[in-house]
Amino acid sequence: MRTFEFLTRQQQIHGELLPVQVLRDGFDFQGVRITLMSPQGIHKPRAMGMPLTITTIPPEPGRSLPYHDQVQDGLLIYCYRGTDSEHRDNAGLRRVMQERMPLVYLYGIVPGRYYPIYPVFIVADNPSSGTFAVAVEDATFVQIQAEISDGDCDARRRYVTRLTKQRLHQEVFRERVLEAYTHRCAICHLRHTELLDAAHILPDSDEQGLPVVPNGLALCKLHHAAFDANLVGIRPDLVIELREDIRRETDGPMLQYGIQAFHEKPIWVPRSDRLKPAKDRLEKRYGLFRASA
Repeated sequence: MRTFEFLTRQQQIHGELLPVQVLRDGFDFQGVRITLMSPQGIHKPRAMGMPLTITTIPPEPGRSLPYHDQVQDGLLIYCYRGTDSEHRDNAGLRRVMQERMPLVYLYGIVPGRYYPIYPVFIVADNPSSGTFAVAVEDATFVQIQAEISDGDCDARRRYVTRLTKQRLHQEVFRERVLEAYTHRCAICHLRHTELLDAAHILPDSDEQGLPVVPNGLALCKLHHAAFDANLVGIRPDLVIELREDIRRETDGPMLQYGIQAFHEKPIWVPRSDRLKPAKDRLEKRYGLFRASA
C-alpha cells in the first residue's frame, strides 16, 4: 500500500508517465530503501521476500525486444524470465500468485518513461508457453474485506484489464504523436506538454481510425476541442480553415487571437514523410468538416 501511495503521489507530480529514475530511486520505508525497478523485468527489493514489480520495456527503433508481452482474452500475458521455469524470479511470481499478493506492472511507453499499473495479480501460470496471465484490479477492492465470489472477481478483473489495455494504447499513441511533433501544437505551436493532446484525424470508430502517427495531430486542448467540434478544419493541403460562422463571429480576444487568427495558415507537421498526416485521412476528415459546416 505504501508503494501504491508513492506511485500515486509521483503521478501527481510528473503526470501519468513516470521517469525511469523515479522508479529506480524508489522510496524509504521504515528506514529501508524500496526500489521499484532493476535491469531484470521481475523485481524483488532486497527488503522483501517476493517480487514487487514486473516490467515491460518500451520499444526502440531498430531494436528487437527480448520478450513479447501482450494482451489475450482480457488478460495481460507476461513472459517468464529466460527459459527455466524454475528460475528464482519465475518462482517468485509463482509464489505471488499462490499467496494472492498484489504487484505493480510498469509498462514502458517510450524510452525512459513508464506507465505504472496497480494493483495487478498473477492469475495463471502457463509453463507450456512460458508465460503468466496478469489481471488488473480496481484498487478499491484491495482495501475492503467484503467476501466476493471468485466468478465475480474474475469478471471484474478482466473488465478492468480491458480498460487498462485501451488506456495503454492511448498513452502510446499520445507519446508517439507528441514526439513526432516535437511537443508543440500543430496549429499554434504551444510547447507546454501538459496542455497538449494527441488528436485523431479519423476517430476510432472509422476503419482508418487507427492509433498511428499519420492519423494523429498534436494539438493544444483549445484547438483539439475546436477540431473535434468541427469549428476548425484542416484541408488536405495542410492549411487551416475555420467554419464560416466562426470567422464572422465577434467575441473577445480568445476567439480573435486564439482561433480566428489561424484561418488560412498552414499547420506545422513533422519533417519525416512517414510521420506526416496521411492525405487520404485528411481528405475524409475535411469532407466531414465541410458537411457539418
